[in-house]
Amino acid sequence: MCGISGYYSFHKSISSTNILEMNQAIRHRGPDDEGFWLYDHDQGISFSGNDSTSKIKEQFPVLDERSSEIALGFRRLSIIDLSEKGHQPMLSENQQIIITFNGEIYNFKKLKKELEILGHFFQSNSDTEVILEAYQEWGNSAFAKLDGMFAICIVDLSSQKLTLARDRIGMKPLFYHQSEEGLVWASEIKALLKNEFVKPEINWNGVYTNFLFQTTLAPQTCFQDILSLEPGSFMVIDLTDQKITKEKFWTLPSPSMKDVSEEEAVRKIDELLSESISEQLYADVSVAVMMSGGIDSTLIASKSKSFNPNINTYTISYPFSEEEVKNASLAARHFGVSHDIKEVSDHEALEQLKENIQHFEEPYSSFEVLINAAKYAHDKDFKVVLSGNGADELFAGYSHTLKLNRWMLMRNFNFVSPFIFTKDKFSQRVKNYFSQDHMFDFFRQSQISMMPHEAKSLLQPDIYTKLDSKLSKYHASESKNYSGYFEYDMKYSLSSHHVFRDDLSAMKYSVEFRYPYLSNSLINYVASLPEKIRFNGIQNKPLLRKTAEKYLPESVLNMPKKGFSFPVHYFIKNEKRVRDFIVENLESLKKRNFFNAAVIDEWWNHQEYEYDWVKIWQLVTFELWYQKYFEK
Repeated sequence: MCGISGYYSFHKSISSTNILEMNQAIRHRGPDDEGFWLYDHDQGISFSGNDSTSKIKEQFPVLDERSSEIALGFRRLSIIDLSEKGHQPMLSENQQIIITFNGEIYNFKKLKKELEILGHFFQSNSDTEVILEAYQEWGNSAFAKLDGMFAICIVDLSSQKLTLARDRIGMKPLFYHQSEEGLVWASEIKALLKNEFVKPEINWNGVYTNFLFQTTLAPQTCFQDILSLEPGSFMVIDLTDQKITKEKFWTLPSPSMKDVSEEEAVRKIDELLSESISEQLYADVSVAVMMSGGIDSTLIASKSKSFNPNINTYTISYPFSEEEVKNASLAARHFGVSHDIKEVSDHEALEQLKENIQHFEEPYSSFEVLINAAKYAHDKDFKVVLSGNGADELFAGYSHTLKLNRWMLMRNFNFVSPFIFTKDKFSQRVKNYFSQDHMFDFFRQSQISMMPHEAKSLLQPDIYTKLDSKLSKYHASESKNYSGYFEYDMKYSLSSHHVFRDDLSAMKYSVEFRYPYLSNSLINYVASLPEKIRFNGIQNKPLLRKTAEKYLPESVLNMPKKGFSFPVHYFIKNEKRVRDFIVENLESLKKRNFFNAAVIDEWWNHQEYEYDWVKIWQLVTFELWYQKYFEK
């Protein structure tokens, strides 16, 4: 697990100050080591950095002021093969292929054996070297063989190609900026903004989707001309003419199996999940399981014990999480594993509030409890934490999914929407409901965020009129069944939102989150199952519940679904300093003239519905985002 950065200047050599500052901006992603590789005038040279280990500094000179056309930067969080043999950028034996890689490849041992049979020799026990050799054997076809999470950069001097690739689900982020001057890429946007080719500018289309979906829909970001490489794809840049091509190496399977019984599906899911947990427990550092008290993470903890009898588990306790904490403790006793509870007080939750919000590189609608979970793991020397993230999307876990069948029926009455003329809040909510013509609209409504008419009233007309408010380019297959919704859940709820937040939260404290539910085989199998087995419209996660029955206590199995986040509304109502914090930032925001000040005042002074606070918090976090990335 690491952080990567780099640039390719199309027309001239530029100062190494760029890569040094880019790498420093993501130091938190890898405090254990750093490295650089620079290419200029047909010569490539490896360098160490100020944070490199002493042995690496003995091997390579420390990078100082010099120029290059191509530069690769690397920050290391040592997880597998802790020796200097895992150092990056890593070069092939003939020094013609150079790789930087962020992530973990769980099937690297299997691939290594396959490559050894084909005649490849290995100098280390790292998964990075396996990717390097796999690329030499199979080229870009190697990416489809990798089971894990990854963001990869490969410079191939022999073929004069530079390749960027990202894992199937997008568990590891990879952002890039493309212009006439060159291409810049990094694990976090913070690093991109340190490059001389990149000037921060608001992307209002990205902000608009952020307000409607609680996250910016990939590949857009809230920064103009900064994009995320789409999951399951790679991008190739020809070093001779700067031509760029993009290609998908994986797409989400459609239901294809017909004659599968529920019993058979449960048995297979149990088997595949065990296999995934076994592989993801592998590390040369301490591993823990984070338990929220629900089915997803508790099942992982239960099944982990058979592979690691001394597995550690922990739960984050915060206001109104008492039932989850109680169930997590009960479950830990039930299957006999070590379990700790980290209580996060109001003071601790608010202590670094501004810094934590600004860490996320875009507006956000919550307090991120996972930052506290990562900090606790770091303090306990757990470098690797297994998470239950991904199960809700994979197994139809969200409560709004149960409204799908009703919406499919009610959308037949959408013709009434134009005839709703009253402007009161209730009428507007009804109008919004009967304006959901596509599965994409139903998915948007389920995210509990601003409604399109609210965002329109908020944004100044000169901004709104330039937007692509129809958002048709984000539409997927639009299948009129659960499979259509599943596609959006995996693409936007998971890839654009949850794993992106997870990565930033974990890496802020140099911790690696892993996701056993998101193995290649488990995703492919579940996605291929008949809809009637995966989704019944009555109970969330029916298949996973069946799988968990023989492992978990009754109280955990029957606990209703609840989000894993701090109750922002509680702090708004009960903490004067939070209200003062909100007012201060809203007043600052109103002066920028991006938004209608009267609408902001109306939202703040008249909160009637349960989730009205979400819109307020999105505005506050927009202001903090703007302060961080646009004000010097």
